[in-house]
Amino acid sequence: MAIVLSMVAMLASAPAQAVEVGDTVTLPSLTLLDGKTLPASAFKDRTVIVEYWASWCPFCAQQNPHLQKLYEATRGKPIQIVTLSIDKKPADAVDYLKAHGYTFPAGMETPAWQAALGKRRGLPELYVIGRNGKVLRKEVGEMFGEDVAALADYAGK
Repeated sequence: MAIVLSMVAMLASAPAQAVEVGDTVTLPSLTLLDGKTLPASAFKDRTVIVEYWASWCPFCAQQNPHLQKLYEATRGKPIQIVTLSIDKKPADAVDYLKAHGYTFPAGMETPAWQAALGKRRGLPELYVIGRNGKVLRKEVGEMFGEDVAALADYAGK
């Protein structure tokens, strides 16, 4: 019995496989760094763009200004942008956002989000998830500004 229980514990703590294009995911709610909660219902019937980032990541520093422009350009469209910091301290993420004037929704990576999207492969890492929960696009590494801007084309998909 002890062997079975330890095997179950190992499986429960094993990292989830990385989510890939074509997989279907269910996104959980997220407590944002400003203390507000973005409920899971905010993702219903919307294309969701999820970006993992860190305050110390130079590639994130190059991509995040483009993500901010996308966030501003898609207000009022059926797109929800959400970003997840992997910083060890939330204060580091908050300071980074304030220093750069970013207003896109940002929270910390949580076990629920890890379970939903699986193991990361790099930073930044970006997912486009369609209204039906299907992963439409996955990008690992920095994207060019025009490629980030083109993500607006996923509205309503």
